[in-house]
Amino acid sequence: MASPCPRSLPELVGVSGEIATAQIEKENPNVNAIVKLKVTSVTEDFNCNRVWIWVDTHRAVTNVPRVG
Repeated sequence: MASPCPRSLPELVGVSGEIATAQIEKENPNVNAIVKLKVTSVTEDFNCNRVWIWVDTHRAVTNVPRVG
């Protein structure tokens, strides 16, 4: 089954979390991009208005950001 809000942003891997957040929220003002350190726990509910931005200790994006 396809996701109700399929959107991934592979081009943001490696950029700073702050730049990724700004770009995501500029492209879609209805989405809240949240930067989290890779080892942080988060809620696992599905939300089309949220994007987790996983970063390393250097604040670089480590995983492909996905809406949901």
